[in-house]
Amino acid sequence: MLWNKNDLGMSLRYEASAKAARELGVTVLALGVQEPEDFDEAFSGMDRDPPDAILMVSDSLTTLNRKRVFDYAAAKGLPAIYEYDALVRDGGLMSYGPDLDECFERAAAMVDRIFKGAKPSELPFEQPTRYRFMINLKTAKSLGVEIPPTTIALADEVIE
Repeated sequence: MLWNKNDLGMSLRYEASAKAARELGVTVLALGVQEPEDFDEAFSGMDRDPPDAILMVSDSLTTLNRKRVFDYAAAKGLPAIYEYDALVRDGGLMSYGPDLDECFERAAAMVDRIFKGAKPSELPFEQPTRYRFMINLKTAKSLGVEIPPTTIALADEVIE
């Protein structure tokens, strides 16, 4: 699991994901980065203790360095999953995460309510209700990863 350990929100998401993984009996190799130079160290850690796959928690640091992660995953033949579908359009294998269009629409609705006089402290906390699953079959083919037809059928979007 690759994440920005300088970002509290990302660290909390890492901890929640690692806890869920432990409950499923999955071992997590924690690879927190703090700056672009840390990616080489994270990749060296993966070389020393090769993972079965990569989960990249997305923030500005990891997203800006996504090509390095794509390239590493491709070079090692590692499947990788990301949180946002834009990363799959850029060459990542797959993503599962909140529908950002819905999130931005909800945020705009909240701003509208505030402009109309609502007190921010009285607005409800909202969580995403739609999550998108996306697969890039071109990337899968280049990695030598076969995606089962049933999994492809579950995807909200498939890049061929």
